[in-house]
Amino acid sequence: MTTTAKGGKEIEATAGAECGCAVRDASPASRKAIGVDPEVKSRNLKRLRRIEGQVRGLQKMVEEDRYCADILTQISSVHEALRGVGRELMRNHLKHCATGAIRTGGHQADSMYDEIVDLMYTHSR
Repeated sequence: MTTTAKGGKEIEATAGAECGCAVRDASPASRKAIGVDPEVKSRNLKRLRRIEGQVRGLQKMVEEDRYCADILTQISSVHEALRGVGRELMRNHLKHCATGAIRTGGHQADSMYDEIVDLMYTHSR
């Protein structure tokens, strides 16, 4: 399926499953996903809402002068939940965006390999 992005540039998009990485010409502030798997989006939004609640709980714990070790335990839970969202997004990126760029070959493939390595180092901490 071919989709027309901003600026009239045609790009290849799989039905409902490609992220905004295919839109490399757009500025970082305006890049948007072309299509996102609704189930993945729903799962990520649920996780993020749960994380938001956990963070509000942390704020309350700090306000109430709760025991430091208990707060630190909850912080670890938030970290793990965020890592879960990150894993889901990385999987989608590799499955759709990276695969397309690598199959294209040439400069696009080289750029994608660099991006993947940078993402792995940045998000494996």
